[in-house]
Amino acid sequence: MSDTMHAWRVQGQPGPIEDEPLEWVEAPIPQPGPGEALIHVLACGVCRTDLHVSEGDLPAHLRHVTPGHEIVGEIVALGGTSANGRDGRNGHRAIPDDAVDARNLRLPGSGHHSSGNSYNAFGDPDTKNQFRIGERVGVAWLRHTCGHCEFCRAGKENLCPNSQYTGWDANGGYAQYTVAPVDYLYSVEGLLPPSGSRSSRRHSNATVFGPRYTVETVAPLLCAGIIGYRALRRTGLLDGVSAHEITARSTTLSVPSLPKSIDVPQLRRGSATSPASVHGRHGGSANRLAGNRLTSGGDSFGGDSFSGDFSSPTQISTSPAAQHIAARLGHTPVLGLYGFGGSAHITAQVALALGMRVHVLTRGQEARDLALELGCASAAGAYDMPPEPLDAAIIFAPVGDIVLPALEALRPGGVLSLAGIHMSDIPPLNYERHVFHEKEIRSVESNTRDDGREFLAFAAAHFIAIDAHPYPLDQAQRALQDLKAGRFAGAAVLVNR
Repeated sequence: MSDTMHAWRVQGQPGPIEDEPLEWVEAPIPQPGPGEALIHVLACGVCRTDLHVSEGDLPAHLRHVTPGHEIVGEIVALGGTSANGRDGRNGHRAIPDDAVDARNLRLPGSGHHSSGNSYNAFGDPDTKNQFRIGERVGVAWLRHTCGHCEFCRAGKENLCPNSQYTGWDANGGYAQYTVAPVDYLYSVEGLLPPSGSRSSRRHSNATVFGPRYTVETVAPLLCAGIIGYRALRRTGLLDGVSAHEITARSTTLSVPSLPKSIDVPQLRRGSATSPASVHGRHGGSANRLAGNRLTSGGDSFGGDSFSGDFSSPTQISTSPAAQHIAARLGHTPVLGLYGFGGSAHITAQVALALGMRVHVLTRGQEARDLALELGCASAAGAYDMPPEPLDAAIIFAPVGDIVLPALEALRPGGVLSLAGIHMSDIPPLNYERHVFHEKEIRSVESNTRDDGREFLAFAAAHFIAIDAHPYPLDQAQRALQDLKAGRFAGAAVLVNR
């Protein structure tokens, strides 16, 4: 292995991405310290936060930082070990005893395996669960918390005042190699097909779920997915629903007519001037995204299926979480998503699998088409009103102006969750129109590791179709420019060939 690598870094001053504030440089390969892993980057998702770092919307924390925090890679050294692991520790470093990967619905520190047995990161029975050289892992946004402040002690480590972040406080994944703390890694072996290395061997008793992902489609799960899941939790729709209920696999019932016991009001037809507001499932529950193309697949998304006159059979989710949520609310939960890029198109599928009806409001015909293909009930412009009142809404677009129509769209007691780390200023609110009737606005700050474990366990049990747009690693700046210009729906992913 060479001593140098190629990486992107922010030049002297951040600035508009059109002015190319990033530079492609040759740099020394970083060395892992105690408790760290050196990771060969296989893929890195392109997040809007990377754009905020590159353009200076977020204040610089590390001069000449390398962006990127949706990293899938392979461990090549641990805590100062060489790639062959000859340091007297057999090339691996111990992590908590309850660590097993997402295929077993367990990740580092995530609790007991459902079978009651203990497995290591390979799915083998083991009481010394550990990451090993050759294992494929995910690196996400959160990379350090103090562990002893009031927030960490209360299980709110995302609010830790001493928190640090990948691609902002430390160099990230827009590079051929990166270093990350072992305690903040996620094993992704259970989400990927076997690589042929020892780290991909599975124990014969290990549970294997459904279709596998690729490194390109796992990468967006590590921030777009996790943050979207956190934003969905912040809406309150999942209050009282256990992680076990959420990660349990859902089935669907196809009924010839809509039962009156399920509150799903008939949706209004879209206007003739807004073709994207046509309602109903487009493409059916067998559709799956592979790369950025729809292909046939196995599992159902688990969401409801609607037509304007309900003349076709209706798909109703029967997951424990869906039943719990609907019983608590007294009706089918209705969620609005504002903006429909990398994070929203993942969150929509989570909501559908949890029995929610989803309305999408976003700019761009391609994004609206994608929403309908995934099974959302409607798709319209970002400032339009949805066809029915919303129990909750999430704003992914970094546009403060959208807060006002989103609040107007909420039913009494509804919650608006703001998912972005950066947003333009929110205009003045009118109390009667926007916040009366006990409506709430909740922001989202980062995520906890428990959020990540729950979401990746969900992704293992429920296949999530990722609309991935691959770019070579050396085209990261172009990918960010395309993201800003809205030239694609879904998520851009850098691939290190």
